[in-house]
Amino acid sequence: MKALKFREKLGKLILKGEKTSTWRFFDDKNISKGDIISMIIAETGKEFAKSKVTNVIEKNFGELTRDDKKDHEKFNSDKEMYETYSGYYKTKITPKTKVKIIKFELIK
Repeated sequence: MKALKFREKLGKLILKGEKTSTWRFFDDKNISKGDIISMIIAETGKEFAKSKVTNVIEKNFGELTRDDKKDHEKFNSDKEMYETYSGYYKTKITPKTKVKIIKFELIK
């Protein structure tokens, strides 16, 4: 089964239903619509949920729309958004970096 890691604070948003999408760069797992995903807390390595991928869209990070950002954690600015993802991936994320928008629903 494919797995995605989330920071603990994001796992809580997912379990509350406030976060139903994630943005991924350099997807080495080839996440596709219909996949069942094990959702893991990054800090502990423990599974906190399973989900089904309902949609996948790929585009340049700078082309994200309001709809792409819906159901995702919010950022105070684009600068904060780029810095956050550059930190997660330990490489500079720019508006031209390809992002995979993964929409999902929890399996109960």
